[in-house]
Amino acid sequence: MLNTTDILETINMIQNDNLDVRTITMGISLLDCADADIDKSCEKVYNKIYRLAKDLVKTGEFIEKKYGIPIVNKRISVTPIAMLVAASGGDPVKYAKTLDRVAKDVGVNFIGGYSALVQKGFSAGDIELIESIPRALAETDFVCSSINVGSTKAGINMDAVKLMGQVVRETAELTKERQCIGAAKLVVFCNAPEDNPFMAGAFHGPGEPDCVLNVGVSGPGVVRAVLAKMPKDATLNEIADTIKKTAFKITRMGQLVGSEASKMLGVPFGIIDLSLAPTPAVGDSVAHILEEIGLEQVGGPGTTAALAMLNDAVKKGGVMASSAVGGLSGAFIPVTEDAGMIDAARNGVLTIEKLEAMTAVCSVGLDMIVIPGESTPETISAIIADEAAIGMVNSKTTAVRVIPAIGLKEGEELEFGGLLGSGPIMKVNMKSPSVMINRGGRIPAPLQSLKN
Repeated sequence: MLNTTDILETINMIQNDNLDVRTITMGISLLDCADADIDKSCEKVYNKIYRLAKDLVKTGEFIEKKYGIPIVNKRISVTPIAMLVAASGGDPVKYAKTLDRVAKDVGVNFIGGYSALVQKGFSAGDIELIESIPRALAETDFVCSSINVGSTKAGINMDAVKLMGQVVRETAELTKERQCIGAAKLVVFCNAPEDNPFMAGAFHGPGEPDCVLNVGVSGPGVVRAVLAKMPKDATLNEIADTIKKTAFKITRMGQLVGSEASKMLGVPFGIIDLSLAPTPAVGDSVAHILEEIGLEQVGGPGTTAALAMLNDAVKKGGVMASSAVGGLSGAFIPVTEDAGMIDAARNGVLTIEKLEAMTAVCSVGLDMIVIPGESTPETISAIIADEAAIGMVNSKTTAVRVIPAIGLKEGEELEFGGLLGSGPIMKVNMKSPSVMINRGGRIPAPLQSLKN
């Protein structure tokens, strides 16, 4: 039986509180596209992706009209391309251009998987792909890249961390005429999930099926609106319970969309990633949720505790609503994509050090943070190492997506537009970590990795 009140409530969430399905992402395995000839491999890649994803956008648009539910993005994730480079050799950028071409031809807005998994060391194809990332992201429009440099089981590959500091910097330099946009499409992970539907970190893990449909649901505006109606003397227990019930409702909507799209495309339904992913739109901010809980402004004392409660309540509500919750699931804190975070960063209330503390309890990590153009590769590597250490020790996913603003200084701004938003260049501690970074080697896995 359909409950009229629930239907009207959902309509209100969509119309007034920015409730949406942030993405339906089709994961496609390219393992059967490997070939000793890179041109033949690229041809196989194009043909397989086009065959499976040609109706993805059309299906999403049909479901939007049928149910009145906005589906903001339609995306594709693929097998880490370094695995294909291992078989074919040659210039990996050929694969990037193939991915970009097929993304344009099927009409998706991003394609992820220009990736390598190097948490325990480099295998064939990994270094070649990593070194090609700056060119690949500079010469394409829709390709996203991610590198996993650490895990709780393996420790942190500090040789990869050092290399990624250089790659992030070079990627920003090659795209400096476009607001350093290349670095905004590059993520460095620890404990990267294989089924994440969100960009720029999505890739189709080796353990995933041949093709699968994953859904990313978002609703920070909904949670904020519900909390705004609660009395100021409501206890934190009551607030957590309200968030949990709201997350349940949001997840049920995602389950409906995912099941319907899966059936129409003839592709297995994978997971729902219930992540409160903000946008620059007014009223669609995770920071504003934390302020409704009782902070004067995000970044002040109490921020980490409020975020921990929010993240936990979101996960509890989502898990009760679906048996297929996965990906990252929780709360994102990307600075340039969140109106409240942008304001707090401009005011100097939100600092990188506070953001790092918040990443210990949120879904991802230091995300979409603009840093001064003078930041050295070693400084970027050290930021990556710090964040990877939080993920490794706490057995959670962490990531770094920082954008060196080439030629600009602290206090100036970059403007990306769209979902990527805009943001101020944040202060970075410039004390040199170069001796540590240049040591290389590997930070061993922590004791808690021994769980067998």
